[in-house]
Amino acid sequence: MEKDEIFNCDIKLRKSPVRHKEKVYVGCGAGFGGDRPLGALKLLQRVPHLDYLVLECLAERTLADRYQIMMSGGDGFDSRISEWMSMLLPLAAEREICIITNMGAIDPLGAQEKVLNIAKDLGLSIKGSSTYLGAAPIVQCLERHKPQVVITSRVADAALFLGPMIYELGWNWNDFNELAQGVLAGHLLECGCQLTGGYYMHPGDKNRCFSFEQLLDLSLPFAEVSFDGRVCVAKAEKSGGILDFGTCAQQLLYEVGDPGAYITPDVVVDFQGVSFHALSNDKVLCLGAKPSLDKFPDKLLQLIPKDCGWKGWGEISYGGYACVRRAEAAEFLVRTWMEERVPGVQDHIASYIIGLDSLRVLEINEHDSYIEHVKDIRLRMDGLFDLKDHAVHFIKEFESLYTNGPAGGGGISTGWKKEIILQKQLVNREHVFWFTNAKCSVPSEAREAHLPVPRMAHKSFGHQSDDYVDRTSNSMLNSLLQTPQPAPAGQKIPLYYVAHSRAGDKGNDLNFSIIPHCPQDIERLKKIITPSWLKHVVSSLFVASSICAGPNGSRRVHNWVDEHATVEIYEVKGISSLNVVVRNALDGGVNSSRRIDRHGKTVSDLILCQNERYEFSRPI
Repeated sequence: MEKDEIFNCDIKLRKSPVRHKEKVYVGCGAGFGGDRPLGALKLLQRVPHLDYLVLECLAERTLADRYQIMMSGGDGFDSRISEWMSMLLPLAAEREICIITNMGAIDPLGAQEKVLNIAKDLGLSIKGSSTYLGAAPIVQCLERHKPQVVITSRVADAALFLGPMIYELGWNWNDFNELAQGVLAGHLLECGCQLTGGYYMHPGDKNRCFSFEQLLDLSLPFAEVSFDGRVCVAKAEKSGGILDFGTCAQQLLYEVGDPGAYITPDVVVDFQGVSFHALSNDKVLCLGAKPSLDKFPDKLLQLIPKDCGWKGWGEISYGGYACVRRAEAAEFLVRTWMEERVPGVQDHIASYIIGLDSLRVLEINEHDSYIEHVKDIRLRMDGLFDLKDHAVHFIKEFESLYTNGPAGGGGISTGWKKEIILQKQLVNREHVFWFTNAKCSVPSEAREAHLPVPRMAHKSFGHQSDDYVDRTSNSMLNSLLQTPQPAPAGQKIPLYYVAHSRAGDKGNDLNFSIIPHCPQDIERLKKIITPSWLKHVVSSLFVASSICAGPNGSRRVHNWVDEHATVEIYEVKGISSLNVVVRNALDGGVNSSRRIDRHGKTVSDLILCQNERYEFSRPI
């Protein structure tokens, strides 16, 4: 192959693909850019038969951040790549485990050079490849170069995992049933410990409550995938956390939109018939993913960086008697001062009281019953402005609260920054191009300063006492054997007691699941979880300021949501659950939102803990 040979994304069948293995073991070492390298090292040490380790570290927010940094003269690749590779490369090279990562971000070639230099300093001889886009370039890297490290830019998360499956198991691009199961495995793995008890443990839910010690000893997940498409997901033997139907169901529906047509560049997958079957405390069989009617997309998603304005924000704390009323006065002042200097700016500012309504759990008309009991709050005001001068002026006005605002305010913090959004558009796949590039490191004498790997025996690293392991295993086994009972008949009960949920985002759209603890309750849930009910519940998300909403604010918001909000509800029969999408609900999306929770992740619990109670009757 010529260096940097360029290909388009038309699907071209592989010529006589070779099956290298009957099974391939693919682990997830990172589920997002802020994940823990030590967790990945533990997985390498505790699971002896891994073939690949995937570090999934890129999302819309981190991609936009890398773009801004690169435009300012910094690195376009993940700034933590040195930390990760210095820790993982020695053991991965020793075990002949290939690392695949999207830490290349905007500049995968720059990341490639960085990793080769790290390997050189560690005294390692490795071959590193860099790629652009989906699974096809990853497969080509593995076929042609047999690298120890593959670095990509922005690709579909599942493609990072699907690529090595296709290569090792001899799949072709028209083996749609196998590809669908491979995407299922990749999607379950891509968020790391979210599959094995991370972001799942909940002391307020008896079905999800386990000890802090179990949460501390989480294992990152891995998948065992056979050439015929059989998929098992697993965690390290006798590790903490939990891997069961509940964790798998939450991750299955996480940010998938329509579960009947989950779009990846390589195959469109129907998840509606997926089911999960526990084989042990540490292993789950995953069945039922199949290609959708449209087996692969004709168009691919392109992300284009675009300026969206200047963010300015400020926070101040108030405590004691009437602290909420003082925060209301402070907000009134800052808004009025801004209006004096920049008329018409009101719609650019959002306001919240942390400790009262920053997550919008309360309706506007519910505030008064809580205000007198609150003694510790923090006002946050967040504006998105067209001009930098407006954002800077907003900060100056906010800081003026120290001498011009109500009594007892303290701990002011402010900031401003330029915001970039990633504008999405669909492009014919033949107009999207990729290339691969391979280089080798030349080892030099390893330097101690570049070896931060803990000096511990691999066998014992991260393991708990035998007593802890026995208690954990028994606890997990008991949880597998206990079948949740249907909700009581003829009683009003909170939705929290009936179901669990996980929320995520896709651009400006909110996506959350509703998963009953007992599958029999799905029919009753379907009668409650309707578009009109959901619009009512999420309407508070659309309020820019509950403080300034006025006596008719709640009615105006509900009317606006009824007219403009779009709600989609999908039933996923294989796991007896619902998946909900609320369009345009995230104030522009993670890169421009003025909210405390830019991703909308807290909405899952806000849905379940609504003050209303719901009548359930047993199905006939």
